[in-house]
Parts: sequence; C-alpha cells; structure tokens
Amino acid sequence: MASLVRHVTIDCADPYALASFWAQALDGTLAEDDNPGDEEAAVLSDGAQLLFIRVSDGKSVKNRVHLDLQPQDRGRDEEAARLVALGATVLGDHRRPDGTGWITLADPEGNEFCVERSRAERVATGQA
Repeated sequence: MASLVRHVTIDCADPYALASFWAQALDGTLAEDDNPGDEEAAVLSDGAQLLFIRVSDGKSVKNRVHLDLQPQDRGRDEEAARLVALGATVLGDHRRPDGTGWITLADPEGNEFCVERSRAERVATGQA
C-alpha cells in the first residue's frame, strides 16, 4: 500500500490564531488540546487535517504549495467575500467575463490560497 497524506503542515508565527482562521474558513474544529501560545495547533475538517507549527522565520516568498478551496453551499464570489470578512486579503482576481476563473487570497499570515467556483457553478456552465 502507498503512503497517505496524514496532514498538511503550515509553518507560521502564531499557530493558534492561524488555525482559528482556517477552522472558520473550512467549517472545521481546532483539536481539543490546542490553546493560545501552543507551539502547534491542528484543524480537523471533513477528512482533512491542517497542522500549524510555530517557526521563527517570517514568510518571504510565494508559497510553493497552496490550497484550492471549492465552496460547498455558496458561490465562489460569496465565499471569497466571507473569507475576506474573516481576515483574508485578496491578492489576485482571475475571474473571466464568462464566469470561469478563481480568486487568489492570502490568510492572515500571508499564505496564498485560491477560491474556485462551486460545483453548482461549474455544472451551470457545462464545466463539471
């Protein structure tokens, strides 16, 4: 049997604060034993786990790996607006006139991620 991805680890300055943002973004939960000031914090969300680890180095370049989010109960634009209200920042708008495309955001510590169209939006344009 091949290996499985146990979790995706993200280096950050404040694991609890960043995990709290992602828990809200993914409608997930923080691990029960996570507290402010901890060296690490985990977000559990529908079969996925993100692990946030405190590192002293600041972020200086674009991420080599990033998350692509697909909204489940709202459209791409509504989801991007919700995430901005939670503390994300818009980095790039890659939406096209035909409704395709994505929006690139950064989490509160500057880690890039994208919001794609929902499945319903893809089906509506024949691009499931």
